[in-house]
Order: sequence, then C-alpha cells, then structure tokens
Amino acid sequence: MANARVARADGRIDVGDLAFRILASVREPYPDRRPVVLVHGIGVSHRYLSRLHDELAQTRSVYSIDLPGFGGLPKPGRDVDVPEMAAALATVIESLGVGPVVLVGHSMGSQWVVELGVHKPELVTDVVAMGPVTDTRHRSIAAQTLALATDTLGETPAVNAVVFSDYLRCGVPWYLTQLRHMLAYRIEDRVPSLRSPLLVIRGSRDPIAGLEWCRLLCSRAPRGTLVLIPGQNHVAQQSAPRAVAAAIIAHVDGPRAEK
Repeated sequence: MANARVARADGRIDVGDLAFRILASVREPYPDRRPVVLVHGIGVSHRYLSRLHDELAQTRSVYSIDLPGFGGLPKPGRDVDVPEMAAALATVIESLGVGPVVLVGHSMGSQWVVELGVHKPELVTDVVAMGPVTDTRHRSIAAQTLALATDTLGETPAVNAVVFSDYLRCGVPWYLTQLRHMLAYRIEDRVPSLRSPLLVIRGSRDPIAGLEWCRLLCSRAPRGTLVLIPGQNHVAQQSAPRAVAAAIIAHVDGPRAEK
C-alpha cells in the first residue's frame, strides 16, 4: 500500500479504493501520553468503542477508525484480506502524522492491529488486543455463530442494539467475506514477531475469546500481559469502559511501558 493514492475529506481518508473514517478527540500532546487508535471488529463500527474513546480522551488524543465496508462506508468491489487491510490502515495512521501510537483492536480488530504492528513497528508503541479472535475452539462458522449467540445473551440490551444495528449496515455479503479471513488468520503465529508489548484484555465471561486462548497469545508474544475485566462479556469496552481504559492506561503509562 506504500504507493496507494491517499485522499482526505471531512473525516474520511481513502487509500486507493478503500474508504476509512476518522473520529478524533485531539488534546494538547504530552510526551509521555501517546495517542491511542481504536479499531473495531467484524460487522461493527466505532459506535461500540465510543464509551472507551471518551474515557481515554480525558487524558490523551484518541482516534477511532471505521474500516472499509463497515459503519456505512462503501464496500470494496473486491476481496480484502487481513494483511492488505492492515497495510491500508497503516497508511491511514501515517497520514495522521501523530505516531507512534498505542494501537487498540477489538475482536477481529485485534488481527488487523497485530498484523500492522508486525509489519510497521515504527508506527506502534504498544498493541492492545481486546477479546482477540479466533480462539482455536471456534474456527468454523458454526462454532463462531454459537459463541456469538452465547455472548449476546450476556451483553446488555444497549450493547446488543449497537452491535446488531451495525451488522445490518454491514450486510451479510461483506460480513461473510471478512469472516472467512477472520477464521483463517492465525494470530497466534503472528504475535511472536511483535516488537512492541502486547496487552490482551478479556472480559472474564467472554465466550468468544476464552481464557486459555488469551493466555496462549500472551505466552507467545515476546512481551505479553493479560488483564481480565471481572463480570464482563466480549464487548467489555462498551459495558465497562472505565475498567478497560484503566487497564490500557496502566499498561502504556506504567513502568512496563518503558522501552
């Protein structure tokens, strides 16, 4: 994507034929408070990251990014796999001119941010994977659907309303296209190549990203840390934003953040 055409207009950045949307809360920069970039998961948008965005924005600049085909953005007329999406996302972050950044992804977003962190380590100080996928127990459409249905029963009505309205905007064809890539991507084989610290955040009741799976990812990363959010399901960042923000801030601003 290094030679892709980049166009900007009203919070939208196009990288070639891929359209991204940026929602920014910009604060006066502090040398010890790196900007945070939030990346959503499959089918959804920045809306289920909004409460975490607001919590983090109290102390630092925060950028939530909607990816192509999600959140009402145009769907590419072709397939886009995890490495290509991550490369385009890197171009978007470079165009912001605020790096290096703390890169936070949820669910499938964890795949995009890990892939970006591996290939563009100079853009990233820390990688945060919230509810990372795909757990080895759920690497089929049937297993993933069952895990999602189980999670839905444990989420709040407000969270489910945001998630399922975004699913409708995404549409079945683009969702299934990305689901195929999500199930095929082996994040556990990529985290060993990360140069930056990896923080894995998991709701203690998350049926999608299991505890042993999250421990495995941390054990394979050169510098991996696991934090559990008590009593929360998969979308912990929206149901318990203060706890998730506190975990991120403690990780990136504390002693472990010293490189």
